[in-house]
Amino acid sequence: MRTVVQWMGLLATAVSVAAAAGKPTTPAEFDTTFAAIESSRGSTNDPARLRELFDLTWRYQMVESPENATGVGYPGLNDRWSDLSPEAIARRRRESGRPLKVLASIPRESLQGDDVLYRDLFERQVREQIEGDRFPEELLAINQMGGPQQEIAQVLGLMPVQTRADVDALLARLRGAGARVAATQSLLETGLSRGITPPQITLRDVPQQVLNNIPEDPEKSPLFRPFQSLPSTLSEAEKEQIRAEARTLLLQSVYPKFRNLHQFLVERYLPGARTNLAATSLPDGPAWYAFRVRQSTTTPLSPAQIHEIGLAEVKRIRARMEEVKAATGFQGTFAEFLEFLRRDPRFYYDRGTELLAGYRDISKRVDLELPKVFGRLPRLPYGVMPIPSYAEQSQTTAYYQPGAASFGRPGVFYANTYALNMRPKWEMEALTLHEAVPGHHLQIALAQELDGVPDFQKHAGVTAFVEGWALYSESLGPAMGFYTDPYSKFGQLTYEMWRAIRLVVDTGIHSMGWTREQAIDFFRANSGKTEHDITVEVDRYIVWPGQALAYKMGELKIKELRASAEKELGLRFDLRAFHDELLGKGALPLEVLEPRMRQWIASQKVRTE
Repeated sequence: MRTVVQWMGLLATAVSVAAAAGKPTTPAEFDTTFAAIESSRGSTNDPARLRELFDLTWRYQMVESPENATGVGYPGLNDRWSDLSPEAIARRRRESGRPLKVLASIPRESLQGDDVLYRDLFERQVREQIEGDRFPEELLAINQMGGPQQEIAQVLGLMPVQTRADVDALLARLRGAGARVAATQSLLETGLSRGITPPQITLRDVPQQVLNNIPEDPEKSPLFRPFQSLPSTLSEAEKEQIRAEARTLLLQSVYPKFRNLHQFLVERYLPGARTNLAATSLPDGPAWYAFRVRQSTTTPLSPAQIHEIGLAEVKRIRARMEEVKAATGFQGTFAEFLEFLRRDPRFYYDRGTELLAGYRDISKRVDLELPKVFGRLPRLPYGVMPIPSYAEQSQTTAYYQPGAASFGRPGVFYANTYALNMRPKWEMEALTLHEAVPGHHLQIALAQELDGVPDFQKHAGVTAFVEGWALYSESLGPAMGFYTDPYSKFGQLTYEMWRAIRLVVDTGIHSMGWTREQAIDFFRANSGKTEHDITVEVDRYIVWPGQALAYKMGELKIKELRASAEKELGLRFDLRAFHDELLGKGALPLEVLEPRMRQWIASQKVRTE
């Protein structure tokens, strides 16, 4: 989530590499450069100094997290991994406040227009990082949703493989993969000694996930996959030499570290992992969960308030589901209707290729309708691919992987083809609108392509906005000719209900003492999701406290703002203009988005009067 116009990617890469030449790469060099910007007050205008600060901080973040650099298409760092040593982690925590010292030398009143917005967003981001440094997230370095058993293959798969230099970087990163696994294991050992682990029940599939990386034949390892499509400019002899080196690295360097990790997980980590579920049971847990809730929702609402919002939304959506159920002519109870949707073979494909073809067909039909509801559309293409087999059993129904034009990489909507009897057709339209267009791909690709917006904001991962937009996008189906079948409409409501349930279940587990069985039962009673999906979802909420709250909270705010615009502007309301304005500055915290959109509504009202 791999076809983009190649010359565009190569040109962008060449420009970025040239721009990065001579820039700092070590902590000492970064500190010197931060100090130089700070001391240039009076000799350089403040807007220019602000942009220098943005660029320097972005480069610092890329150097410190080369995996993220690969993800966003930042060049020159594909041959390395993040330093996960305790010393490096402590150093990064000491350095996290450094940009604020420079920012203090740039008076807010010296800025105008969008620079004021970007300054405020930048300060908010840095202060949130400093607040989060209190909590040792790095000790929770593995769970069923992520960790080296998935991330190493994912990062290798995101790397460009177009030139010999790209291949050399790929080999270098593979050479360091064993050390990356060992460093993660060291963090897990520290977490185990301090009682900071995921709940034991959620780790049941992780040992097998580790083994999936190290089959007897190294060419069948997901870590070897990038070496199967080497550049055509290389001779066959060169390709075989490269593949031979990759096989040797896997067998001699990477496999032993994964075997050590597997043994550690089975013999020590899983038996010693905590048995309680709530994030509040961790050391400093109540403050940790409260921080995650604020970070995820970008609101000051408490878990109790969010829980009540969730219950109200479940009740509202349930009433709509009853109406749609009646429209299908089904005569049984709501519970019987849900069981019918889960069991009837008419709602399921027999082969994974058919499921993927179905998603691709929906995607192309959506593409044709987008100009009806958007004035601006992204240039970057996207595709539909199956979730890799080594991770599919514990992954959710689907996810989106952003593209990077500079690497010649499109966005990808990954769909789960595991257990097809749990992938109903009636959910496919809503899921496509969420993960591809007009959901994640449209919003994220548009943000990446914004002119004049600093990189940190182009790639802002404000979950309440990003996921709130994707959930809101599901509701745009009728405007584009979708959900004409009552079962697909029920599927859309099921997906909206799914996100409302998250508000109840996440807060229930982490702040109200809910059991895993209680959460599963609540989910089952109110949603048409299949049993496997429900279990995977609940386990996801357990290991990602607070993250699941972002979807519904963001969607509710966007719908509230749209309703206000429609009421204030009446017949003058333009849905395309509303969407373009909403997406025009990248992902924004809800507390920033609301006043900005209300100001836009007021300006549109004045302009059209």
